Amino acid sequence: MLKLTYTETSFCLECLAQSLEEWVQARVILSLRAGQCLCVEPSTASFLLPVNLPGVEMLKALVQREDSEIIALCVCDNECVEVTLRGCWLSNGSQDADGVFVTAMSHSPQGDRSASGTEFFLHKLWQEAQQKTSVMSE
Repeated sequence: MLKLTYTETSFCLECLAQSLEEWVQARVILSLRAGQCLCVEPSTASFLLPVNLPGVEMLKALVQREDSEIIALCVCDNECVEVTLRGCWLSNGSQDADGVFVTAMSHSPQGDRSASGTEFFLHKLWQEAQQKTSVMSE
């Protein structure tokens, strides 16, 4: 499963081996025990990757091959491709931008909790884009 944590200024993408259902269930229980409000709703999340990043063409091929409604790619311009994911948005219910978005690209009937190859690959590309951005800003 992929977890995107959003703050006012940035976001972090993580690839977790836990199933989406187990992770959301644990988060709901934690909120109940802490006496905090938790809003869980279906949503989408998008982020940009540099179009010239090695591996973007392979990601496009993976997305086409999977024919999934969970991930979509759209070329924005000569510099970026937008990655859009369908999943669940978890927040405290307020209108601010802080929250967590989670999604899973595959659901195994055998209960396999490992992340899909596309999830790992997307996470790897995002990490490479972050490294490239930090090197360019230095």
